[in-house]
Amino acid sequence: MWLAIFAGSLGCFMLKLVGLSLPRKVVEVPRVKHTADLLPVALLTALIATQTFTSGRHLQLDARAVGLVAAVVAVRLRAPFLVVVAVACLVTALLRLAT
Repeated sequence: MWLAIFAGSLGCFMLKLVGLSLPRKVVEVPRVKHTADLLPVALLTALIATQTFTSGRHLQLDARAVGLVAAVVAVRLRAPFLVVVAVACLVTALLRLAT
């Protein structure tokens, strides 16, 4: 397991190093810049999806999904970030308590 952790860490470091080593003219290309701007959003979305809809190796639809829906509603109502997180936690906790 330690070997996998070390290999993953080294891979992340090398990827970051390659990104920092690119010449500025490559990064300034509009298509590359647009893609680089969208990558964090895509990665965060993937993380949220896997943490919300999976349990181990199985897909699971439970209170976390309802909390996510509540968070989306709070975001659409332009609530501050801490309120969005609090609403998601509260809805998830109340649904788990009720079931």
